[in-house]
Amino acid sequence: MRFTTHRKRFRDLSEQEIIALAISSEEDDARIYRGYAETLRAEYPATARIFESMAAEEDDHRARLIDLHQRRFGETIPLIRREHVAGYYSRRPVWLIEALGLERIRREARAMEHDAERFYAAAAAHTSDAETRKLLGDLAAAEARHENTAQALEQQNLDDGTRSDEDATARRQFILTWVQPGLAGLMDGSVSTLAPIFATAFATQDTWTTFLVGVAASVGAGISMGFTEAASDDGELSGRGSPLKRGLASGVMTTIGGLGHALPYLIPDFWTATIIAFVIVFFELWAIAWIQNRYMDTPFFRAALQVVLGGALVLAAGILIGSG
Repeated sequence: MRFTTHRKRFRDLSEQEIIALAISSEEDDARIYRGYAETLRAEYPATARIFESMAAEEDDHRARLIDLHQRRFGETIPLIRREHVAGYYSRRPVWLIEALGLERIRREARAMEHDAERFYAAAAAHTSDAETRKLLGDLAAAEARHENTAQALEQQNLDDGTRSDEDATARRQFILTWVQPGLAGLMDGSVSTLAPIFATAFATQDTWTTFLVGVAASVGAGISMGFTEAASDDGELSGRGSPLKRGLASGVMTTIGGLGHALPYLIPDFWTATIIAFVIVFFELWAIAWIQNRYMDTPFFRAALQVVLGGALVLAAGILIGSG
């Protein structure tokens, strides 16, 4: 039995198709770099200029490839793109990379240049025409130099002070958009669900009922926190970033915080489930203290005292109410 695919294998491409694929890839990469530049322009103008320069280099590569295609094959360039070739390197979604911050964008750009270098080296080895082989080899070398070019552009556009300022701005934006809402959600989910879960546990000593209550409390709190965070601030004046991202961070972390000590009650034995839940609560509270110390510059022992004391009081309240 033969398995078929709608994608062509790279080794089956003609030289014209290889050139056409290189043209479309260069066009895509230039658009990606310009997209990064536009995204970063307002807050990171120096890095935006770097990506504009890299996009201009991709445009130059595309023009050289088009000239070669016109000389060898004429004006009509076949439509062939990355997704048409099996095993060809693919680009991660731009919206996803942009959402992950400045340093992630820089890393992605370096990976793009490395992928392009490997493609041109393989393409040069796959062609027999001397002119085509030379151009593809030159482009492979150019892509290999791009990392050095990017570093030179960074030195030209990013002095130590500018880069430090941009990194500080990126860290601040990450904290405002992701860490603060996520931390608030984790605290709410971990602490506020302690009372209903353990009150139910000690009142019924029924692990399945406790699990259902825990899941309901966690999911309900996650939905509530997510919508509250998203609706509370559109981010335009406060600079806290997209309300959708903040709402997602808050809602997901709230749900995770509650589910952590609800899931052990899938274990049928009450005391086994409860002891495991206690251990998970301990780690949840210490994780919250660590995040506060790592990102919010709160002294660790002060954060631990506040979180552990608050969590212990809520836990005690739930046990007392359930036992009564």
